[in-house]
Amino acid sequence: MNTLLQQDLNDFENILDKAKQQGIDFLNRLENIPTSNKNSIDPTRGLNELGLGSIEALKEFNERLAPLMVASAGPRYWGFVTGGSTPASIVGDWLASVYDQNTQAIKAQGGVSALIEFETIHLLLQLLQLPDSFLGGFVTGATMSNFTCLGVARQWFGKQFGKDFAKNGISEPINILTATPHSSSIKSLAMLGIGSNNFTTIKTIEGNREAIDVVDLENNIKSLDGKPFILISSAGTVNTADFDDFNAISKLKEKYNFWWHIDAAFGGFAAVSDKFNHFVDGWQGADSITIDCHKWLNVPYESAFYLINKQHASLQIETFQNSNAPYLGNPLENFNYLNVLPENSRRLRALPVWFSLLAYGKDGFKDIVENSVSMALHFGNELIEDGNFELMAPIRLNNVCFTLKGDHNQEKIAQFFTALNDRGKVFMTPTVYRNRKGIRASFVNWRTTENDIKIVIEEIKAVCLDLKI
Repeated sequence: MNTLLQQDLNDFENILDKAKQQGIDFLNRLENIPTSNKNSIDPTRGLNELGLGSIEALKEFNERLAPLMVASAGPRYWGFVTGGSTPASIVGDWLASVYDQNTQAIKAQGGVSALIEFETIHLLLQLLQLPDSFLGGFVTGATMSNFTCLGVARQWFGKQFGKDFAKNGISEPINILTATPHSSSIKSLAMLGIGSNNFTTIKTIEGNREAIDVVDLENNIKSLDGKPFILISSAGTVNTADFDDFNAISKLKEKYNFWWHIDAAFGGFAAVSDKFNHFVDGWQGADSITIDCHKWLNVPYESAFYLINKQHASLQIETFQNSNAPYLGNPLENFNYLNVLPENSRRLRALPVWFSLLAYGKDGFKDIVENSVSMALHFGNELIEDGNFELMAPIRLNNVCFTLKGDHNQEKIAQFFTALNDRGKVFMTPTVYRNRKGIRASFVNWRTTENDIKIVIEEIKAVCLDLKI
């Protein structure tokens, strides 16, 4: 064995202790760590011949790389709908690395950790009050979940013409209808060869809404003259957390032939609260659903899952199966995740979610969701009381979309936004809504309290004072 590897093996407990303590110190200081910084490094570092060993590598990390880290897991990081890892999810993530399982097969001599993934999906269905008519699996994020779901939808579309798009390529134009799709869905259309421009935009409901106008949707369906299509709908739009009318779409599904996909990356977790689960009424009738765990479930990054109705299992295998690989076995005989997902090899991504669900239960996540919405409403009220701001849309759930009051201040939005983020106490993202520039704050972090709102409002007032707004 290499000398440094042997040395690290002998000193493994000490190495992990140092890493653990560093992690604890970081998390204990999280509220005071900047949410943004301007630190940089020269990324062209040379690779040394002999190696440093883990302890020396950790020292260099602390000197050069640790200063790049921001409090993205903290209570005032309100950009990108980013959650923060709960204690239980960190335990699961660490153990996923320790056990280092390749999550593939349900029945195999080489390991059956996929059973944990099966159980975790079963637990998630209970949390979201969805029927067991769905099968699911874990991917890196909402983008790959949308890609997986729409990949199977593409295969379904081909079958309506008696064609196998997975084997022979797309030979028919695919009809896509949507109103306010997330960029990851459009990116998925590009990756799937459908084309990022090849969709029909449905009108949204009047009255400052981002949800599908069901009347216009049906008119567009009728114009297809019975041709199949794929509908991409939303459970929580990016700007205003708006929801399509799933009950109305369910009724359309009884009349027309289409694949119904719901992008519920963060909004799907409205299902865990009696106060907000009406937003997802009827979503159990979908063919596929995207949900992102590293958002409102507050687990470490690279954790999302897809749900696809079991009736489409054969289409899913046709889309993702590994052909010409005898060592992987027959994809039709035994369920194997590598035949139903984009990746062949995956770490045990389900474990942080499994730990979280068992640790905090239904009530724990209901509390997180309801607290997030409460914080969003509180922040919105504080902005209105300040007098310099206006809400660009009603606060329906956990997103606050706001701007400086008055059209004459539109040119100051970028300056205000940059100055606020540069202070390092809060991080928000810019947006454009109804052709007006604004700022979006998204509340999903389990740590956020009213004191954080107070801190941010004080920062906002200081920026306004500096910029003479």
